[in-house]
Amino acid sequence: MRIEEAIRKYKVICIIRNAMTTKLVEAVDVMAQAGIRLFEVTLNQKDGESIKESVQQIDLLNKTFGNNIFLGAGTVMKPEQVDMVHEVGARYIISPDTSEKVIKQTLKRNLVSIPGAFTPTEIAFAYQCGAHMVKLFPAGVLGLKYIKDLKGPLGHIPLLAVGGVDSGNIKAFLDAGVLGVGIGSSLANPIVINNGQWDVLKANAKIYADVARLAD
Repeated sequence: MRIEEAIRKYKVICIIRNAMTTKLVEAVDVMAQAGIRLFEVTLNQKDGESIKESVQQIDLLNKTFGNNIFLGAGTVMKPEQVDMVHEVGARYIISPDTSEKVIKQTLKRNLVSIPGAFTPTEIAFAYQCGAHMVKLFPAGVLGLKYIKDLKGPLGHIPLLAVGGVDSGNIKAFLDAGVLGVGIGSSLANPIVINNGQWDVLKANAKIYADVARLAD
């Protein structure tokens, strides 16, 4: 299944940030069993070593799960970072901003491009650069009415909602017309993961997976 099709079907991209590498495989396995199939490992932009660790985590998940999950890289800010995560199996590239250079490098590597944007101008520019879909960020600040208003002139551009989406409003965001959502700590809370609270993690994952399934 292509990434775009997977996002349309499963709708929830789990954003993994600040999780211990030693807990990562079990955490993803728990969430996958609960119905989450899309996972984004964010690049920790703190320094070179932190980025390297994030890339190693993507490599670990790719080697462990292969095509059983849809694995991407998040917070990708530079073209060379696209190359790094492509080499270890990331299939889609998500950014908090719109960088034409990052988009072009993503397309060069035959990966799915999902840059972040805030304004109609940024959204349209990202799509003109070749983005497959655009991450509306931070969606919680912009709100549901903003998304609905965008659907008029920019309804041809596939949107994801990321930032401020949680179990209480995910259905409303999906109903507003976005293709999918990115969920961070309210799903993959690093404290829950790093403490090995698998029952809590499984319950959280099931909530989101069930909402996404019923939204079809």
